Amino acid sequence: MSTTITIRVEDETKERLNRLAKATDRTISYLLGNAIEQVLEQEEWQIGVIRKRVEQADSPDAKFIPHDEIAGWLKTWGSKKEKKPPKCA
Repeated sequence: MSTTITIRVEDETKERLNRLAKATDRTISYLLGNAIEQVLEQEEWQIGVIRKRVEQADSPDAKFIPHDEIAGWLKTWGSKKEKKPPKCA
């Protein structure tokens, strides 16, 4: 089942939607529905990954490399004195 929602957009956005709808032979409603679905999928995926990584970081088995060690290592990249990557503690 679908439902109707109302949104406000800039005049230029509406014109762009009109042009795209005409060029693709689709309705503005179809284009907006499709765009919303894509954004929702991306945002839900991203939030899921972030939550999973936070759980992993909070785990007693989590291992980290201190920031200053990573920064020091990165500063040597491309030099004749490039260091080996630091190891997790």
